Amino acid sequence: MNTPFISVVMVICNVERFLAESIESILGQTFENFEFIIVDFGSTDNSKTIASSYGARDGRIRFHEIPHCGLPEARNVGCLLAQGRYIAIMDSDDVSAPDRLMSEVEFMEAHPEVGLLGGATEWIDAAGKSLRIDRFPTADHEVRQDFAFRCPFCQPTVLIRREAFIRAGGYRAVFPQAEDYDLWLRIAEHFQCANLEKVVLKYRIHPYQISMRRRNQQTLCILAAQASASGRRNGNPDPLNSVKEISPATLVILGITEAAQQRTLAAECRQWIRHMCWAGEYTAALEAAMELLHADWKYVERWQIADLYLTIAGLYWRQKKLLKSLFALGRAVATRPMVVGRPLKPMLQRLGLA
Repeated sequence: MNTPFISVVMVICNVERFLAESIESILGQTFENFEFIIVDFGSTDNSKTIASSYGARDGRIRFHEIPHCGLPEARNVGCLLAQGRYIAIMDSDDVSAPDRLMSEVEFMEAHPEVGLLGGATEWIDAAGKSLRIDRFPTADHEVRQDFAFRCPFCQPTVLIRREAFIRAGGYRAVFPQAEDYDLWLRIAEHFQCANLEKVVLKYRIHPYQISMRRRNQQTLCILAAQASASGRRNGNPDPLNSVKEISPATLVILGITEAAQQRTLAAECRQWIRHMCWAGEYTAALEAAMELLHADWKYVERWQIADLYLTIAGLYWRQKKLLKSLFALGRAVATRPMVVGRPLKPMLQRLGLA
């Protein structure tokens, strides 16, 4: 096989449910000069069997097994095996558009200053039903503005120049979650970044993506990545180079107060609950909402608690548990009386009264 132009990297561990569809979406690309590196890092289900069976039928697939490890380490193994000029990241539960690689490589070849490129996504549920279109800032200056408060890329859409990946140092093991955000921030210190406006991926929303505990860890990692990038911009040594684990205490040392941590955690969890509602996963949304409600919050604002009760009321209503719904609504009003006006706001806006 000649040297591939693109190396597509997918890491897998117990992801059999959607794996075949994801693999086929890469094998069906209109751009064909690629290798497909699949790294299994400890599956105990049928993931290895599925991936190796595709590898036996298509010579572009390079299947590797490694001992169980963290996600950043597994991604590094795949990316360091890459031979292509570009590295395309793919996740095992999403579906790439047929022209994804073609569109991305054409852009990158025309813009040699760009080291990292992503694109818009179409959100789908577990059954593949379309939910919404999610777009990201396209120009470099817009991406940099977003970096300050969120990750402006969807990881399984990105195409990375291999030289940019190597120069940035790859994924860092200290980020068991949000490893992508940290890497993008470091790539942006040496290269421009961009997103395509077109949809290049169907991004699947389902309750098995990430547990609530791991989502909390992801939020801590997001805050750490932001603090780490801020320190580097100020000319200081990266404060996370000597850290083995990101914890609430680590963030306090970095200047992020416990109050700021809790408010961000609550906001991120509420956002995930909304995503589950959009995907029609109401049971998962209710379980997450109840878990969030009973967490030991000291600094979460009253409006956040009231909003959570209002969400719970709506979820109970969908389940036709009317008494529980009314009780949750009452708790929302008791926590913050102004919340009673929230359902009326869209109507008042249409009437020009709000």
